[in-house]
Amino acid sequence: MDYHFEKFESQLEKLNIKLTNRMKEQFSNYYDLLIEWNQKINLTAITEFDNVIDKHFLDSVALGHYLQLEKPWNVLDLGTGAGFPGIPLKIMFPQLKVLLADSLNKRVRFLEEVIRELKLQDIRAVHGRAEELAHQNIYRESFDLCVSRAVAHLSVLSEYCLPFLKPEGVFVGYKSAGVQDEVMQAEKAIQILGGRLRGVEEYQLPETEYGRSFVFVDKVRQTPKKYPRKAGMPGKEPL
Repeated sequence: MDYHFEKFESQLEKLNIKLTNRMKEQFSNYYDLLIEWNQKINLTAITEFDNVIDKHFLDSVALGHYLQLEKPWNVLDLGTGAGFPGIPLKIMFPQLKVLLADSLNKRVRFLEEVIRELKLQDIRAVHGRAEELAHQNIYRESFDLCVSRAVAHLSVLSEYCLPFLKPEGVFVGYKSAGVQDEVMQAEKAIQILGGRLRGVEEYQLPETEYGRSFVFVDKVRQTPKKYPRKAGMPGKEPL
């Protein structure tokens, strides 16, 4: 099926991001797979093409306007779900080396098919919880960038994400607009976990009504080995 990408191209131009024909093909195939698999497993409530473009694809890649992603960084997308933001970022910035992590194996199988069908390189999906993966040597403090659109309080997300980052790495939390109170509440946790709040970028997705925020946290020292705590603890007893 032919999809119209003119609006997406226009939106990306406002963010100084260029969409190639190869990327259009990959986003088309990704959308087709998303809709096909969504009939079998719950991936997204958003299924209309233009809404997927705005709320998933554009929202995912807008980070490229605020962070220099033209580098071969090791990137972790934690709690990736249907692959957001990791797969759109990989399509748009192919030099990134991406690990998609999710706690539901059915979603991981979907992600693996997307990776195969889109012929993406230097990207893979892993099944596991952050509380377990972050204590494995292969993953702990081995990433330059950790991104997450997962629905959790910033203090909880910080406990999940910061242990994966190298010192000098960056954690970016994708949040809704008006996140300042949550950020203030999370500053203690960020400090305990070896991070330092860099700041918040609030933005409006071009040609949409969607207000969003990126929360930037720099990793300034190693995370104490006891973090993240056992499964369920970060959410039950936030730092």
